[in-house]
Amino acid sequence: MAGRGSRLRPHTLTVPKPLVHVAGKPIVHRLVQDIAEMCEEKINEIAFIVGDFGNDVEQELMNVAQQLNAKGSIFYQEEPLGTAHAVLCAEEKLEGPVIVAFSDTLFKAEFKISDKQEGIIWVKQIEDPSAFGVVQLNQSGIITDFVEKPQEFVSDLAMIGIYYFRSGEDLKQELNYLIDNDQKKGGEYQLPDALRRLTEKGTSFVPGKVSAWLDCGNKSVTVETNHHVLNFENEKGKNLVDKTAKIDDSIIIQPCFIGQGAKISRSVVGPNVSVGENTIVEDSRISNSIVQQNSQLSNLVIKDSMIGSYVKAKYAAKDLSLGDYTEMGDAN
Repeated sequence: MAGRGSRLRPHTLTVPKPLVHVAGKPIVHRLVQDIAEMCEEKINEIAFIVGDFGNDVEQELMNVAQQLNAKGSIFYQEEPLGTAHAVLCAEEKLEGPVIVAFSDTLFKAEFKISDKQEGIIWVKQIEDPSAFGVVQLNQSGIITDFVEKPQEFVSDLAMIGIYYFRSGEDLKQELNYLIDNDQKKGGEYQLPDALRRLTEKGTSFVPGKVSAWLDCGNKSVTVETNHHVLNFENEKGKNLVDKTAKIDDSIIIQPCFIGQGAKISRSVVGPNVSVGENTIVEDSRISNSIVQQNSQLSNLVIKDSMIGSYVKAKYAAKDLSLGDYTEMGDAN
C-alpha cells in the first residue's frame, strides 16, 4: 500500500487510499476482515508495506491489526519498483502460510483457505480481460500460466490481487531471484513472474473464485463499492446507524451508514449513503454517496458523490468530488 493513490485524488492528498472510509470503515480494515473470515487458522500478524505516510497513519494501521488480535508491523517501499519488490520489503515475514493482498481491492467469496492447498490465486471472471492480468488453467483446474493484459483472448479469469502461499519461504526465494537477476518488466519487478517460476517448479495454484470484486481506484468506482458494501451489510441484518447519531425531521432510506455523533436534520439521506462520524447534514437530499467525517453540508441535492473530511459546502451541484478541508458556496 505504498502508492500515492493518484486516481482517487483529491481524496488521497491528505489520507492514503487504503484508509479512505467505505461504509464507515477504512478500505484496508474491511480487506483484512474479509481475509480473516476465510482463514481456518487465526491470523497472527499483519505486515503493512507502506510509503512515508507518517506516524498517525502507521498507528491507525496498528489499530487495524489489534482489532483482529494480530500483531501489526510496518515495512517501507521507498522506491516504486513493482509488486514483487513491494512484497519482498517484508521479507522477514515470508515464513509459513502467507497471504499477500493489494490494499485497494475488496471482494466477496464463499470458501475457506485450507493448508491442504499449496497456493490460491483469487480471480474474477470478466467480460474484457485486456486491461488485467489473467490466469490460464489446465483441464484439472490448476493454474498453468499468467498473462498480463492479453490483446488476444487467452482467458477471462482476472487476478484481483489476493494470493495465498502455503510456503512463504518458496515465495521469498523466487522474489529474491527476480531481484538478484534484475528481471524487470517495464522497469519494475512483477509478482506474476515469481508466480510463474513457482508454477514451473511444481507448485499447484488453484483459482479462488469470488462473487464480487470491488475496486476503490477512483471516485466513481469507490462510490459504487460503497453501494455494494452497504447492501452486503444490510443483507446480514446489520444496523449501520450509530445509536449516538441524531436524526431530526429526516428520512433515512436504507441501506445507509450513519456514523457516531452525526446529525441529520430536515433531510432525506439514502439509499446507499455513508455519513461519517460528527458530520452535520441539514436541509439536503443525498443518495448513492460517501461523506467522510467532521463535515458540514447544507442545502445540497447530490448523488453519486464523494465528499472528504472537514468539508463545508452549501448549494452544490448534484455530482461532486470534494477533498478534505474544502469550502464551497456560502459555507461560513
